[in-house]
Amino acid sequence: MQLYFYNEGFRNAIEQYLLTEEQLRFTGTPVDSIKLSIEDSDRHPILAMEEDTLVTFFVLHNNEGVKPYSDNQHAILLRAFSTDSRYQGKGCAYSALKTLPDFVREHFSDTNEIVLAVNLQNEAAQRLYKKCGYIDEGQRRMGTKGELIIMSYHL
Repeated sequence: MQLYFYNEGFRNAIEQYLLTEEQLRFTGTPVDSIKLSIEDSDRHPILAMEEDTLVTFFVLHNNEGVKPYSDNQHAILLRAFSTDSRYQGKGCAYSALKTLPDFVREHFSDTNEIVLAVNLQNEAAQRLYKKCGYIDEGQRRMGTKGELIIMSYHL
């Protein structure tokens, strides 16, 4: 599993990325996330590739993006996390999340925490995050798609 910052060379892969209606209950599309990142330089779209195939997508959002979820000025927010529906259940999300801490240490060297918000109803994602070392420290927020559990991974 390799993680890459999005660039235009990945446009076709992004356009071919498939999410089900069930997935869209909890996350946004990569196309929409990339549009937001063009307007906000603190949003960094990341592609998780297995060989030459895009299997998982997410955004790392620093500075203002993390503030609603953490008071830690050295935290980064993991958002819009998804796995292409054709690759769900194959360990891709797990591999991407296990690769992420080293990627963050390399590219965001002042960061000491990865924060995410997961929908209370998205129990599968909660289990995945816990399995990858994210901790529910008891914080909750209301999001546009329901109540969110704030989880952290300390680097």
